[in-house]
Amino acid sequence: MTPPPIHILLADDHLVVRAGLLALLSTQADFEVVGEAANGREAVEKVLDLQPDVLLLDLEMPEMDGVEVIQALKEEGVAARVIVFTVFDTDERVLAAVQAGAQGYLLKGAPRDELFRAVRVVYEGGSLLQPIVASKLMRQMQEQANPDRSDMVETLSTREQEVLGKLALGLQNKEIAAQLQITERTVKFHVSSILAKLGAGNRTEAVTIAAQRGIIDL
Repeated sequence: MTPPPIHILLADDHLVVRAGLLALLSTQADFEVVGEAANGREAVEKVLDLQPDVLLLDLEMPEMDGVEVIQALKEEGVAARVIVFTVFDTDERVLAAVQAGAQGYLLKGAPRDELFRAVRVVYEGGSLLQPIVASKLMRQMQEQANPDRSDMVETLSTREQEVLGKLALGLQNKEIAAQLQITERTVKFHVSSILAKLGAGNRTEAVTIAAQRGIIDL
């Protein structure tokens, strides 16, 4: 039985960009673009109406920017899986988007296969940052980090460090479970524990904090 396609909503104020993304994503049999939004407010409304699996979101849009869109969806209780797809690569922009809850952050111009992989990884509950984006995020967090905060972080167990290493590779829970020969439920338990111990709001932030503290290498 063929699994249902991944439903995607495109949010970008440039018609040409949306048309290009629609044509590109339509080449994948497991993708279906269910709607488009030309501004931030429309993006929020269409996510609530269409309930897409993944929101491909530009940062700079009229009425509400990308970060405000993510925050508005949170306030509505929508746990949207968001990939920021933008030209903006400043440290502050990357950090703001990830802290708001974006699971992926890709720069426009990224290879098509990287975009396809990001959609699938985020859909499965994972997170994915381009290497250049991850390095910017790590640097920004280093600058903002409280030097005493590391003393408050609980020590990760050996198994949690193994799971964290797999998260850094962008692996999904199912893949981590197979590689470590544990159940997917156990993986979810370890991920929750990792987030709590590192004080992270999501998997992407956990990986970045861990890299910044030298627990893992990106």
